[in-house]
Amino acid sequence: MELVSTVRAGGWLPSDQRFLRDWLDDLIESVKVRGRLGRTEPLKPSVARLQDLIDSDPKTYMLFDDMLRQLSHRETPTGYPQVTSVDQLLRLFDAAIRSAPRFNTSGLVGFPINAILNWAMGTQAGFAAFLDDKVNERLHDMLNEWGAYLKSPESTYVLDRDDPTGWFGERALEAMPKFVETYRCDPDDQYYGFTSWDDFFTRRLRPGVRPIATGNDVANACESVPYRLARSVRQRDTFWLKGQPYALAYLLDSAHKGPEEPEPEEFVNGTVYQAFLSALNYHRWHSPVDGTIVAVRNIPGTYYSQTPAALCDVAAPDLSQGYIAHLAARAVVYLRAEEPAVGLMAFVAIGMAEVSSCDVTVSVGQEVERGDEIGTFHYGGSTHCLVFRPGPDLDFVPTKFPGDSNLDVNLPVAHLKT
Repeated sequence: MELVSTVRAGGWLPSDQRFLRDWLDDLIESVKVRGRLGRTEPLKPSVARLQDLIDSDPKTYMLFDDMLRQLSHRETPTGYPQVTSVDQLLRLFDAAIRSAPRFNTSGLVGFPINAILNWAMGTQAGFAAFLDDKVNERLHDMLNEWGAYLKSPESTYVLDRDDPTGWFGERALEAMPKFVETYRCDPDDQYYGFTSWDDFFTRRLRPGVRPIATGNDVANACESVPYRLARSVRQRDTFWLKGQPYALAYLLDSAHKGPEEPEPEEFVNGTVYQAFLSALNYHRWHSPVDGTIVAVRNIPGTYYSQTPAALCDVAAPDLSQGYIAHLAARAVVYLRAEEPAVGLMAFVAIGMAEVSSCDVTVSVGQEVERGDEIGTFHYGGSTHCLVFRPGPDLDFVPTKFPGDSNLDVNLPVAHLKT
């Protein structure tokens, strides 16, 4: 199998691990201060349910307790482990889902729960814990509760234009150039017309700002940085080892496929293109081809499982992109292109850490044109794949994997050789 890959950070956690250490120290201290002042509130319902699982299930208790014990014997790049007990871990989760991500030029922490778990995920116990179905069910509930808050008007406080960490402050707008010209918004409104953090995050493009590929070109489905291109992909492979090759049976979750979904064998020896969305990206998905929606499925999966090859690394979500494509919560949209040479293909939206809400907005039988919206990610950064059969002769536009800049949505991502 031909494979090209290296690593690039997605911008959801700071590259300077000292900033991450300081952010977590501040969160730990704020939780302690609230406790000393008698202001500790009951755990949010979803965190309380996770606590109930840990307390009642011996395997879960052992794994959570042991991941922190194992961590205490491991030197981290910042010198010492910060989270030392399960009770502290739960209190930090609780604090994290009561707030929205703030902008920061020196170290954005858009994955707060990932930051709390950063070193623990790399232990043997952490690897086992975050593959466990019961644990992932509770994490799903917790992320949904956080997501409900991020959709509420209470989350607009981080959209402030006067605070240096506000998303419409001077520094944030410098990091998002031509925001007003690019996105549907009202700069005369206090929050630019957005009603919540999620409303801002899932912002829509103004008509015509992203030209759409023409002719036989395959359009870029997400505004994203190229990560990997793999040809001659197999039905099964060792996706958890270094290099993380693709295994179609697991990427497409064929063991649980619906009757209308194609067999993964149709894509064997085909091509997988993967790209990731960074912190400031536009996060809606658009159809890469003119065609018809053949099948749609949301696949439940993991949230904080990382490849063992990543070990304890602040960039674990980015290092694990090939791995999580097979295990993380994701959505698959199968399309049949009008262009016969392309034919059947699949778009796979993959949640990363906090970002596991893959919202498909098309249905089976619906006809779409290139550039039509087909869904969106909520709450954070993410990655996606385009999966092609072995038939089409595709010349991909990106030549560097991973790339060092975004490819705009709707621009050609591959030229079909005819």
